[in-house]
Amino acid sequence: MASEWQSFSLLDIYDIRSGLSKPAKDFGSGFPFLSFKDVFYNFFTPAELSQQVQSSEKERESCSVKRGDVFLTRTSETMHELGMSCVALKDYEQATFNGFCKRLRPKSQSTAVPEYVGYYLRSPKFRNEMMAFSTMSTRASLNNEMIGRLTITLPPEKEQRSIAHVLKTLDDKIQLNRQTNQTLEAMAQALFKSWFVDFDPVIDNALAAGHEIPPELQARAEARKSLQARAEQRQASLSGDRSEQESGDILRESIRQLFPNRFVLDAQMGWIPEGWEVKPVGQVIDNVGGGTPRTNEMAFWNGGIHSFCTPKDMSLLTSKTLLATERHLTDAGVAKISSGQLPQGTVLMSSRAPIGYLAISDIPVSVNQGVIAMKPTGAFSSEFILSWVEVNMDEVVTRANGSTFLEISKKNFREIPFLMPNNEVLQQYDNIVKPYFSRITNIQKEVDQLAKLRDTLLPKLISGELRLPDEQQPAKTVTA
Repeated sequence: MASEWQSFSLLDIYDIRSGLSKPAKDFGSGFPFLSFKDVFYNFFTPAELSQQVQSSEKERESCSVKRGDVFLTRTSETMHELGMSCVALKDYEQATFNGFCKRLRPKSQSTAVPEYVGYYLRSPKFRNEMMAFSTMSTRASLNNEMIGRLTITLPPEKEQRSIAHVLKTLDDKIQLNRQTNQTLEAMAQALFKSWFVDFDPVIDNALAAGHEIPPELQARAEARKSLQARAEQRQASLSGDRSEQESGDILRESIRQLFPNRFVLDAQMGWIPEGWEVKPVGQVIDNVGGGTPRTNEMAFWNGGIHSFCTPKDMSLLTSKTLLATERHLTDAGVAKISSGQLPQGTVLMSSRAPIGYLAISDIPVSVNQGVIAMKPTGAFSSEFILSWVEVNMDEVVTRANGSTFLEISKKNFREIPFLMPNNEVLQQYDNIVKPYFSRITNIQKEVDQLAKLRDTLLPKLISGELRLPDEQQPAKTVTA
């Protein structure tokens, strides 16, 4: 390490403060609040704080959140999750922070660059130091004396900015990719809702044919008529070449003709498109549960190469594509699970603790007892099944039960009514949506590669093993 790099106790450059503790009734309204989860899961504080709390002016002054502040989780169930860090890259007006965290505010003489600090405190070097000083009682806990024994190594300020710039550029690209995936998922879900929940094409056809609209769908029909009128006005105001617009109109019209133009009353689901059927989902989609081989039987686990999915794996996903799992089974382990190994393209839903994590597996996978797995069947693709489960999640939760935590059994899940459109409509939905999910999967793979690159560079840059050339300087500090 270069001689100009210096190590400091955290107490040399930071003042420590505990956060705000409030009863549950004070949350949900009021002023911005940095939560425990915000700190635990992020290198840097989110651009906007999603939680709110009722707080006094004095509390907001003493527990404020400013650029350069470091937040450490001070309590955890396990040692390796203690002291997870998050650094603020801007001031948050009127905000406070969680009482299960410690705030380290830079002293006036500190030369620590917040972006650099955010990466340093998540580096293996610092995490190992944290683990060495931690103590366990009933829970892992972090106090001021322990924080005082932790150190941080700071290169010259210019080099701190260079290191942070390289790592933050990778993180910014990761974030941009995740936002793209969220947009693609939202587009697929919006189309599913329009076609298979609101029945927009059927309403349009019924209006065009002069057929009666059921009373329950009148409001939607009025909205469709208004939308059509606005579209016609826009078309009339356009000038120049309309060939591209006309081509789009022809495509939309050809798709609309695949839908019925009348509604019929179904005893379970109310008004549905004529010719579409309703059956219990268990009769249409092959869905199975899983199990966990004995964890103390090493023959089921040691050297395992078969992916084993649990709700925890699904909780960590940033898109609805499962590319890998934390744990793996041997052949003997897979054989202990009644559902065995499920094929690529299986739709996964966590059935407890909590209900509702969703993913399409991009790999063959086995599942534990906390997952319901749905295999693509006949005309019903993975993408259609995923969207169907997502839009019916309230019904899924309604059918759950349990005293300790809610869980939906496979039996109760299989009884949920499932609306079956005609095959031509299903095929058209897949034609539109499958490219979305293909792109989502490719983007997620790129995200994973970028994250691995960042995690490989991080310890090398932080330790000084890898030095950046002098010209590798950002034009300005990267901010949130």
